This record gives sequence, C-alpha cells and structure tokens, in this order.
Amino acid sequence: MGVKLGILGLGTVGTGTVQLLQDTTGRHPLLQEIEIYRVGVRSPDKLRNVELPAGVVTTDLEAIVNDPQVDIVVEVMGGLEPARSLILQAIKNGKHVVTANKAAIARFGNEIFTSANQAGVYVLLEAAVGGGIPVIQPLKQSLSVNRIHTVTGIVNGTTNYILTRMQQEGSNFEDVLADAQRLGYAEADPTADVDGLDAGDKIAILASLAFGGRIHLEDVYCEGIRQVSKTDIAYAEKLGFVIKLLAIAKLHAQDTSKLSVRVHPTLLPKAHPLASINGVYNAILVEGEPIGQVMFFGPGAGAGATASAVTSDILNLVATLKTETASTAKPNPLLACRHQDYCQIAPIAELVTRFYTRFLTKDQSGVIGKLGTCFGNYGVSLESVVQTGFQGELAEIVVVTHDVKEGDFRQALTEIRNLEAIDSIPSLLRVL
Repeated sequence: MGVKLGILGLGTVGTGTVQLLQDTTGRHPLLQEIEIYRVGVRSPDKLRNVELPAGVVTTDLEAIVNDPQVDIVVEVMGGLEPARSLILQAIKNGKHVVTANKAAIARFGNEIFTSANQAGVYVLLEAAVGGGIPVIQPLKQSLSVNRIHTVTGIVNGTTNYILTRMQQEGSNFEDVLADAQRLGYAEADPTADVDGLDAGDKIAILASLAFGGRIHLEDVYCEGIRQVSKTDIAYAEKLGFVIKLLAIAKLHAQDTSKLSVRVHPTLLPKAHPLASINGVYNAILVEGEPIGQVMFFGPGAGAGATASAVTSDILNLVATLKTETASTAKPNPLLACRHQDYCQIAPIAELVTRFYTRFLTKDQSGVIGKLGTCFGNYGVSLESVVQTGFQGELAEIVVVTHDVKEGDFRQALTEIRNLEAIDSIPSLLRVL
C-alpha cells in the first residue's frame, strides 16, 4: 500500500521535493512506496519545472488537509498564515506533518506540538534549520544521550555570504548587500536575515531540542550585522579573529538551570572550527559530555538541499507508518516532541563574555589611562589595548576585554561616554 502525500506549496522547496520523489533511482527503496497524491498551489497556471498527473494540483489547500486519503501533509509554503492553521487542521485530522517552516515553528511550536502530542501524530522539521544539513534528527536521537552544554551555529547563509565578502574584499556592508540582492542571495527586504531574526528562529528550535524545553522566542536576544564595518573586520584580522553572525544556545555559566540564547556578530578566533565556514554555507557545532565537539556542515539553503531534508522526514514517517500496527500505535519517543516545559532564559545583562570595542577619542594625553580607570571601577579587565592611528583629528583606540558580565561592561561604557576626551564608540562586538 502506497503512502499518500499532500504537499502544500510548489515553490523552490516544493518543486525540489517533487523532483526528488519522482527520481528514486539509486535512493532508498522505501521512496518508491510514496504517492504524490495532492499538491496545493496558489496559482495553478504558473509554469513549473515538474510535471504532475491531471487532478493532482489544486488551489484548495484546506481540501488537502481534510482529505481522509492523505497520510502525511508536507508544508513547504512558508509564512505564518495560512501555514499555521493548515498544520493545526492536519494534526486535528490525525495526519503526520513535515514542515520546513522555521518561522511558524519558532512562534507557534507550543501550540503545534501540544496538539500533535494530543493527537498522537508526529511533526518533523529537519528542513527548518540548516537547509540540507541533518541536525534536528541527530539532536533528537543520536546526541540525546549526551549532556549538551553549547550549540553554536552559523545558520543564516545571507549574512555569512555578506560578512565573507566584506572580509575578502575589504568592502562595506551596504555595497555587498546590494550585490547580494542582485545575485539573489539576499531578499529585496533583507530585514529577517541582516537583523538576525531568521537566525533567532533557528537557534530557538535548536535550543529547545538540545536542552529539552520550549523556548519563548521573545527571550532570544537578536542583534544583526548592519553595524559591522570594514574597519572592524580589518581590526579583527590584525587581532587574529574573523567576524561571524553566531547563533548561540548555552548553559548559563553560574546557574545551569538557565540558558543563554542569543544571536549577534562575534569575533571568532581563527583556529575555531566555525571560523572557516564561508559564503552561503551553514554549520552547527554541538558540544556536550561525553561526546566533546561534533560539527554539522553543509548547504544552508537551495532547492536540492532543503528537499533532501524534507524527504528524509517523509521517509522516517513512511517507515513508521509501515511498521506500526493499530494495536501498538504508541508514538515513537525518539520522533515525537518530548518536552512541555519552558526553559528559563537568562537576560543578556547576565551574559559573561569578552568584548571588542572601538573608541574615537580626542588627541589628548592620558586617554588610555582614563579608559582603564573607568573599566577598573566596574571590574572590567583588559586583554589588549591598541592605538593604531587617526581618523581625521580623532585617535582610534581598540580594546579587547577579558571575560566580564555584560551588565557591568555596559555600566562602564555609560561612564566612559561621559568622558570629555571620548568622541564616540562606533563599535561594540562580543568575542568568543
């Protein structure tokens, strides 16, 4: 008996998934037991790169999630609505769901997974983070025997591409962004990418899996890359760092009942495993006990990569449907969502980290001494202080601190801003 799919959306990912399912030679034999039964689209007359039998394509998306013949609903349309409502309706009708929709999962995961657990169905989301990189299932299964303490990822290809180009060419942000938009690597409205919101959605999902609790998206601190200048990239290079937009979920240093979950541009030592991840590629570094470090690397987007992840989830569900019998149909605990409680997220002011800060100061004697005194008043100890030159009449001083509590560091900066000799603080970045 074939397993019938209802696919919602036939854009880039939907088309890639249909192409993969239609070309099963050399792939897992179980794929041959899948029938593309219904495909929902907004505009049926649009030219597409796939051919489907007459009667398969429809504009009635609700009919697909309500069709008793459909076993698995594959949501690859994106956006928040009607995706959320259709997913919930499919679950209510006892259908398993595969989705690539990180925005809907990050915002409505609580509602979606609670409904799925009540209905005894699975919601799988391998494609929601990291494109084709298998990271969701490993976190749920093979790595779940570890005590994970940190997940650090480069999970947004657009920002990684922009920062890589800035680093390699010495270009500024606006020029590279405009070029990335021309080449199709950045959206016409790049806000979700360059302000770190897309990476925020993804780290919320990874953190919930790694640490076994739900995440309030509004607790995730997000800072984007608009403020990163070519000057900072050049200084980072001199100091032995590269700048990457990192998404980090980590057990709190002082209180392991709390998590630190955040997205921000970060100075990364060149020897760090993530420092060499360039262009549109993604990578996720998982650290835990007893495994140590494991890194997942690969294409973070694209029709083929994302279709690979979507189809791997479909395959998992097909295997489950084939092996479950009505009398023993209890959800597989390694596929189901196992957590109901929310993780406690520490505010960013409690973060303990190193900082890189660039000051523009008036050319006066004793400025560095005054900086040192202000920092000392708040327990901020300095790893390095570099004065490399002038911008017009102003001297440029770059400081890298030792580990410090973010709240203390910010207080020190407030005092420093009031010093007569300080013109401005153009850059403030965290250091891993």
